[in-house]
Amino acid sequence: MGDIDLELQDPLRADRYEKERSEEDEPDENRKMGCCEKFQLSISKWMLPEGHRQTYLKRANCCPPPIFIILISAAELAVFIYYAVWKTQKQWVTLEDGIWNSPLTYKPELRQEAWRFISYMFVHAGVEHIVGNLIMQLLLGIPLELIHKGFEVGMVYLAGVLAGSLASSIFDPLSALVGASGGVYALMGGYFMNAVVNFREMIPLLGVFRILVIVIIVGTDFGFAFYRRFISHEESLKVSFVAHFGGIVAGMTIGYVFFSAYNTKLLKDPRFWLCIVGYIIFVLFAVLYNIFLSPAP
Repeated sequence: MGDIDLELQDPLRADRYEKERSEEDEPDENRKMGCCEKFQLSISKWMLPEGHRQTYLKRANCCPPPIFIILISAAELAVFIYYAVWKTQKQWVTLEDGIWNSPLTYKPELRQEAWRFISYMFVHAGVEHIVGNLIMQLLLGIPLELIHKGFEVGMVYLAGVLAGSLASSIFDPLSALVGASGGVYALMGGYFMNAVVNFREMIPLLGVFRILVIVIIVGTDFGFAFYRRFISHEESLKVSFVAHFGGIVAGMTIGYVFFSAYNTKLLKDPRFWLCIVGYIIFVLFAVLYNIFLSPAP
């Protein structure tokens, strides 16, 4: 007995199968979106150009959460509480003696203790200082880490921290340094460049708003930094503000490459290698400067 051709027996079977499969692949427009899905949709509109949003939404998942920026913020808050509560202070609203004697603070005369070029990010000079940094890095870091990987956000953040301390050691070599502003400014720099470059592909009003917010925040913060550094005559150790510049330059180069390379391989992007090589050259120059040329004791 010959084989029976099922498609001849039911010629519409294959068509029905293709239709059912296509219907399964299409989203159910009548299905209500969950809280996580709504949040991811809002994040995609805020952070990504239109061409990448569908790709992101197909992969989006709230688990695991943006762990890097949450952990680093918790660590900074824990160190602040330690110095505010358990170390003897004249006042804890603006910390003084404790943080300047901390093994984490960057001090030019102790720059041979290389960990201080990174660890200074955990120490903050007061409530205003840490609250401002935590708010900014959580507002920027959580969406960035949802879109990109925690590794990429962490690399940009730490690159800004290191660039900030090295820039300060070169251009303001006699000043101490505390706070995570280098990392925060690196996130802002990368986010700003991404917003500018992808402006035409974003919702116009949203694009203008994003750029204006960053410009206003950076301008205001730099204004206060200049005031505290050069105009205010408060008797306290002068803290360098150059880390802000180092952080934002790191963000506008390395951060821009990481945050604009969604769904692409960085190792094949010449911009990635250009920024990495430039950053390594800067680090080597700063190290040699601190060893041989720095006027700091």
